[in-house]
Amino acid sequence: MRPLRYSINVTLDGCCHHEAGLPPDEESMRFWTAQLERADALLFGRVTYEMMASAWQRPATGTWPDWMKDWQKPFAETIDQAKKYVISSTLTEVDWNAELVRGDLAQAVQQLKQEPGEGLWVGGVTLPLALANFGLIDEYEFLVQPVLAGHGPTLLAGLREHIQLELVDRHEFRSGAVAARYRPTRVAA
Repeated sequence: MRPLRYSINVTLDGCCHHEAGLPPDEESMRFWTAQLERADALLFGRVTYEMMASAWQRPATGTWPDWMKDWQKPFAETIDQAKKYVISSTLTEVDWNAELVRGDLAQAVQQLKQEPGEGLWVGGVTLPLALANFGLIDEYEFLVQPVLAGHGPTLLAGLREHIQLELVDRHEFRSGAVAARYRPTRVAA
């Protein structure tokens, strides 16, 4: 069974809006590139899929936009080429190496986890909350930015039950950001 990892940037006050943290730097982009390279496929909800595609899908010209710095291109290449599953009840079609997933969310994601491979990666806000509520997330990875946003969507707001986590890895960045990876602890009945 391949594990499902939830990874996201988050501020010290728990905000996970993509514009609330620090702008990406070379070190954090190398980190995110390495994380995506470890995944067989990416899971996105509609909002995250559309946001990521608008920034990271290779243009039809084949040339990356002028705004993209050389150190951002490895991330762009990695996410552009990755297999993607989009969970949406409103989209009728997807592109960008993506497949639309419909039906029972828990059952569909459980089937994806049953396939052979190294792992699945999920980002965003709404979809990971639903997956956490179903107990389907095997690892939580937060890149905590040294910023207090004071507003915006917060990490896993609306979680139905307490999830106890154990730290399995930690990495400090020159910027002051800290990446922490956790696994849920399984309490025996």
